[in-house]
Amino acid sequence: MGVAVTRRLGLATATLVVVANMVGTGVFCTSGLLLDSLATPGAVLLVWLVGGLVALCGALCYGELATISSRNGGEYRFLSDAFHPAVGFVAGWLSLVVGFAAPIAASGLAFGTYLHAAAPAVPSVAAGAALVLLASVAHAAGVVTGARLQNAVTVLNVAFIVAFTAAAAWVLPAGRLERLAPSGDAVTGSGFAVGLILVSYAYSGWNGAAYLAGEIREPVRTLPRALALGTGIVTLLYLALNAVFLLGPAPGELRGVVEVGHRAAADIFGPGAGRVVSALIACVLVSSVGSLAMVGPRVYEAMGEDYPALRFLRLRGEGGGPWASIALQGALALALLLTSSFGALLLYVGILLSAMAALTVAALFVLRRRGAGAAGGYRTWGYPLTPAVFLLFSAWAIAHSLVDRPVVAALAAATIASGLLLYRLVRTNNSSRTTHQ
Repeated sequence: MGVAVTRRLGLATATLVVVANMVGTGVFCTSGLLLDSLATPGAVLLVWLVGGLVALCGALCYGELATISSRNGGEYRFLSDAFHPAVGFVAGWLSLVVGFAAPIAASGLAFGTYLHAAAPAVPSVAAGAALVLLASVAHAAGVVTGARLQNAVTVLNVAFIVAFTAAAAWVLPAGRLERLAPSGDAVTGSGFAVGLILVSYAYSGWNGAAYLAGEIREPVRTLPRALALGTGIVTLLYLALNAVFLLGPAPGELRGVVEVGHRAAADIFGPGAGRVVSALIACVLVSSVGSLAMVGPRVYEAMGEDYPALRFLRLRGEGGGPWASIALQGALALALLLTSSFGALLLYVGILLSAMAALTVAALFVLRRRGAGAAGGYRTWGYPLTPAVFLLFSAWAIAHSLVDRPVVAALAAATIASGLLLYRLVRTNNSSRTTHQ
């Protein structure tokens, strides 16, 4: 049966959850793809900057939303409260399929690929599957133990990125900085909009701590700080890391390349460095998979509280995580890992996550109008400009991407429709819900 949720997590863990949720496959695999649609390295770096600022606006808004609810569940809770339970349920469905299982699969695939590059005797797919299993077991067994392990790995990952970028800055010729000058005609069309969707995948996770609101101590003070601090740290890391990638090999050599970290390290430090960096990137992806395995199940657990047909998702052991939800997520992630590729998931996931985040930020206007939130509680800095900026950039990027990639648009619509169908199947009666009164 379900076990009462305890507030065990502080500011450090909440911030590191945000960092770990964000730093993953996307940052090491996206810039080569961006060079296909953007004219210059400067334009690529600019899209990373704009993506980080948009994510920060979203994080500031989510800080207020999370303190209004102060319960686990993230968008599922926010959208159920602001609009209708069906909207929240679809958000929960998207969280399972697109928000967590698919990124876990992509990160597992990338982990296996990089580990195989460092140690060719290790089979890549088996290594990725083993990581998904281990991360799931660790977070099901114990909340505090899993969080401490997650924190330690994340700190090491941040240290690696800082050391790598500092060493590269020391070695790289100063004359290459001219590459980073942005070109105005490269940032005005659909290419830049599609680029924003691609980097939104890499930035996804800026809302990570919001899913754990029910397990964070002093959520009104802690959550907004963790969301803003974690997003700010990752934005700086991403800008530094991608500047190094773009200043290493010639732009033509990176265009369309997925393993940009490996290619840049070999160019800057010599061929032997590629294997070492591949091993270190594999370690970074351990943190990414672990954090996603920790956060996502809190959404499904919240859904299990409201729908009797999904009550099994609430199952926890004493002191442990929601093991049934973790098992469901892990099984779906393994299925995707064995049948998909990172490239096939990237834009599809980015569009749906951007749409879900935009609708959630719009919910802030609705809840404010209803007077939600305790007096003296956290209020979004810069409101209403902050949510408006987030919504305008998100709408522009999504619209251009849907027009540019109609097949992806059809897949996204089908995923949303499947969530609505599932909602109709599991709905019982209004009295069984606890979130939308």
